[in-house]
Amino acid sequence: MPSTLICFALKEEAAPFHRVAARHPGVITLIVGIGRQNAEKSVRSFLAASVPELVVTCGFAGGLNPELKLGDVIFEPAGPAANNQKLTEALLAAGARPAKIYCADRIATTVAEKQALRAATGADAVEMESGAIQAVCAERGLACVTVRVISDTAHEALPLDFNALAKADKSLDFGKLAWAIVKSPGKISALMQLQKKTKFAAERLADVLAKLISA
Repeated sequence: MPSTLICFALKEEAAPFHRVAARHPGVITLIVGIGRQNAEKSVRSFLAASVPELVVTCGFAGGLNPELKLGDVIFEPAGPAANNQKLTEALLAAGARPAKIYCADRIATTVAEKQALRAATGADAVEMESGAIQAVCAERGLACVTVRVISDTAHEALPLDFNALAKADKSLDFGKLAWAIVKSPGKISALMQLQKKTKFAAERLADVLAKLISA
């Protein structure tokens, strides 16, 4: 039985951590897909066959709190994990900071949208899967903690509206992406910068998770 299940929406988020996880046989990584529905389905399927001691829901998050910078790692425990002082201390020691994280149904792509979410929820960051994973864990009485890394700050708009470029299952439609670039070739530079930022963010997240599972 794995002691820790670490969930990511995308393989790109998980890539730097895979090398670390390989050295820890009690740690299993799971790619759950984008959005609540995909995350819930994937985690339920996994838990039907195996029950870990801790579930960690990870990946990128958009900053809502203007104080959060690119690469900052934040966390929010749920269920039994919320009262686990040892886990909180391990996360703090690993370089993460406590935060309120909002689980949304769409990607926050503009500064105005981020400001509206901040005002409405009081959250420090936004993502799309952790709420569903936490709910499944709550049903089973499992300890769960959300650990996210800021991939775009509250001051930044994304170069494209990725909601409009998604398929019905929330995955990126590369045909739509290619057409969007053809129509707006000036976005190529911004997309390349975003790719660099997300790679840096994934590496920062992997560093924190490596310290956490080694604690």
